[in-house]
Amino acid sequence: MKPIILDVDTGIDDMMAIAYAAHSPEVKLIGVTTLFGNVTVEEATRNSLYVLELLGREDVPVYAGAEEPLSGNKDAYAKHVHGEDGLGGAMRDALPKGQAASLTAPQFMVEQARSMPGQLTIISVGPMTNLAKAIRSDPEFVRVVGQVIIMGGAVTVPGNVTPYAEANIHSDPEAAEFVFGSGLPIKLVGLDVTMKTLLPRTRLQEWRDQGSKLSHFLADATDFYIDAYETFSPGIGGCALHDPLAVGIVIDPTFCRTESLPVRVDTEGMHTVGRTYADRNALPNERPSIEVCLEVDADRFLAHFLSRVV
Repeated sequence: MKPIILDVDTGIDDMMAIAYAAHSPEVKLIGVTTLFGNVTVEEATRNSLYVLELLGREDVPVYAGAEEPLSGNKDAYAKHVHGEDGLGGAMRDALPKGQAASLTAPQFMVEQARSMPGQLTIISVGPMTNLAKAIRSDPEFVRVVGQVIIMGGAVTVPGNVTPYAEANIHSDPEAAEFVFGSGLPIKLVGLDVTMKTLLPRTRLQEWRDQGSKLSHFLADATDFYIDAYETFSPGIGGCALHDPLAVGIVIDPTFCRTESLPVRVDTEGMHTVGRTYADRNALPNERPSIEVCLEVDADRFLAHFLSRVV
């Protein structure tokens, strides 16, 4: 079992990623860390606690992290995509019984990485602010982490919040640029592959037919998410499995083909802030390369995800 930390801004696809990880025996979910992104850090923490309780995984601790980007400027959240509560209204004003642990998210990351050098995998599916703060607090962090999977970016395809930028990178481009250049052992799962994974709305009835509180909750939240997709891409009939794919390639790396590329983030352009691009002119000692997912076996991944999530 691979020990993993899920770093989330828990909206709807984060919820599915947590469920996928919790139900996969190949990984051991040792903690969930939260931060701003789809919702506020307080909402992401609440949502994570609630989803873990629905999963019967109250044993997994939750650690709250960054409230805002490194630049200190965050004034909008993706409520139109994830709902007012971040989970498509499926919570219906419910509250978790548990509370966040006392350590901050970056402190927990550093503590766990140091306790098991070379073994820990961190799966980051929100902005990279917690990761950046962990590196800043302990430069050794980049050498003791086993692997970091990042759901973010759009290296060869258009963005989803601007023509150039993907949402997680756009939420804190300074943190992303810092992390990409840090030397962390990174695998990037961006829109290049996640937009090729589609969960059809027709599969949600199978979840409802299972009749559990969890299956109905997942179906109701995902219905809202698919409605949002329909406003952007009429007739799409489903939603991309962004965050679950980041979990999936930890379970089975053969889901994606990767290429080693030196990736940079635009932090200054007037219209292109948050753009991720491969700097193919970078010298080997000038910019560390990361593994960028460029192709995905979408059908095989979808079948695996559906066999585990509920």
